Amino acid sequence: MKQMKNLMKQAQQLQNKMAKMQEEMASKTIETSVGGGMIKVVANGKQEIVSIHIEKEVVNPEDVEMLQDLILAAVNDALTQSQKMVSDEMSKLTGGLSIPGLM
Repeated sequence: MKQMKNLMKQAQQLQNKMAKMQEEMASKTIETSVGGGMIKVVANGKQEIVSIHIEKEVVNPEDVEMLQDLILAAVNDALTQSQKMVSDEMSKLTGGLSIPGLM
């Protein structure tokens, strides 16, 4: 019975640490750029796009598809990096254990 109480206490401590980490991740951001820095995207640890910056030089009304492709690439890269940032932090928290349902 004592082992079960210990396990429950550890689980609650982990849950509290995870809640704190999620709050911290919401304030952390990553920035990615494509097209030689012509398009920059910032995402936070909640996998939300915080900002998109597009240089005027990349806006060509004759080639809208290129602009769309660059934006899509930058957004996808920002989200991928954001997920990796959260995953890395979660791994530190769980000691590398893969716990189903946490990520």
